[in-house]
Amino acid sequence: MNFELAPYATKWQETRGRLHSENESSMRSPFQRDRDRIVHSAAFRRLMHKTQVFISPEGDHFRTRLTHSLEVAQIARAIARALNVDEDLTEAISLAHDLGHTPFGHSGEDTLHDLMEPFEGFDHNDQALRVLILLESKYMDYKGLNLTWETLEGVVKHNGPLLDGNKTVNQLPKTLASYNQRHDLELDTHSGIEAQIAAIADDVAYNHHDMDDGLRAGLFNIKDVCAEVDHVREAFNIVYREYPDAPDHLARAEVVRSLIGEMVEDVLAETNRRLEEDKPKNAKELRHLKRPMVAFSDEMRQKERALKTFMFKAMYRAPSVNQERVRASQQMTELFNYYMEKPDLLPEEWKNQCSGLLAQENARIIADYIAGMTDRFALKLHQRLFEAA
Repeated sequence: MNFELAPYATKWQETRGRLHSENESSMRSPFQRDRDRIVHSAAFRRLMHKTQVFISPEGDHFRTRLTHSLEVAQIARAIARALNVDEDLTEAISLAHDLGHTPFGHSGEDTLHDLMEPFEGFDHNDQALRVLILLESKYMDYKGLNLTWETLEGVVKHNGPLLDGNKTVNQLPKTLASYNQRHDLELDTHSGIEAQIAAIADDVAYNHHDMDDGLRAGLFNIKDVCAEVDHVREAFNIVYREYPDAPDHLARAEVVRSLIGEMVEDVLAETNRRLEEDKPKNAKELRHLKRPMVAFSDEMRQKERALKTFMFKAMYRAPSVNQERVRASQQMTELFNYYMEKPDLLPEEWKNQCSGLLAQENARIIADYIAGMTDRFALKLHQRLFEAA
């Protein structure tokens, strides 16, 4: 096996370091240590009970934020290995990318954003940074996990540059803007190739795994998705031609596996094409290119959009899911307003942070508390506060 990374890969020996200097390990690279710190964090464990689409589902087979993050990491590592870049950094970013998500899926995030609108808003990417630099408390000398520049840059910028001619630092979320003053993440450039891989692996995973969960839940059936998404229909036709009597659950598994494989192959082909065209000589040069290097082909992007369009209608806005969204939004609103009116009733560690602060500062602390909740904790807390009587 060739252990020499590609020229444009991020080299751990050239890390820009941590905000707080510390002795590095003799056995693990800085990026391996970052990954391990993320895996051992409380926020990562809580992803076990934060759901993707369904709110605290009774079934044990639906994906959660935790299983999704693991699936993203697995796909991302495979792509990183094929492109000969740093797998450990890729994995660390993949495992951390959902740490800022609230309970109740996207409904929870939308609600908390609306509630925080008077108090500088809420964004799950910025919340992930808050988790990593402030909210995790495991060390005596500093708050947060003290991850490397490269991992934090990847988490913050995995979807692309945050600054351009139309956006300034003052328009960024406060936590990100403040941290960037101390540890410049170069927000006007693309992220390293490892973060770009993590971002596209997220797209590969959730598109097809959400389809799998939607079929399992009975929100739609194989005939429904085949009628509207051409490439999915073609994949099922191939399976049923080879296995005419295949039960639906095995055909579904075969198709999901096939579609993921097709997407990964497309990413590798398009990425290698772009690398050959732009020829970045190193990681710094790759960050300053005018376009990301890791991408789908135009044809695959159209397929992805077609599946997303179907999923939005058939699953994300299905009547039963909408009912859960409305209920979850109401419950989160009631929890937020309750603690804004009575911050002294927060748990001790959170209450102490609110002592004597302005409403805006209290709101951020309450948002941190609620965002960290799991679905089932939020449901039980709401029941205790509002429904016990």
